[in-house]
Amino acid sequence: MNKIEIIQDDITKLQVDAMVNAANTSLLGGGGVDGAIHRAAGPELVMECRMLNGCKTGQAKITKGYKLPAKFVIHTVGPVWNGGKNKEDELLAGCYINSLRLAREHHIKSIAFPCISTGIYRFPLERAAVIAVKEVREFIKENQEIEKVIFVTFGEDNYNIYRKLLE
Repeated sequence: MNKIEIIQDDITKLQVDAMVNAANTSLLGGGGVDGAIHRAAGPELVMECRMLNGCKTGQAKITKGYKLPAKFVIHTVGPVWNGGKNKEDELLAGCYINSLRLAREHHIKSIAFPCISTGIYRFPLERAAVIAVKEVREFIKENQEIEKVIFVTFGEDNYNIYRKLLE
């Protein structure tokens, strides 16, 4: 599928219609990808996020991109890994599905995803990548409007896992 790409890069530098933020439930910024996106977008992003009244795990909300090269930021809240006993797989799948639905609703053609929940939330890397690739493949098979999905990894371990899955 040439609609899906994997790169190792800084998501905040990508020229895409939308980048996905691995947010916390407050949507007001945090560490990792969330903090990087908020810093790069500028203070207007947190001001708009305050109006959204947070976001539940597995759901997604959209804002403008402000100073980012992306027109939009889709904020999604991944699950904290608790051994797989609390519907973590289902909630992570929801992050991808709901982000892609918002992209479709807003006529977004290109979207970049970080590795949701694999940092401080400790979701196992390979398990998360399998879910991400499966959900994206299924969605874009049925929704031709989305022309490019980019998985953006920060580390080489995640990059290699995604590369193998996409081969």
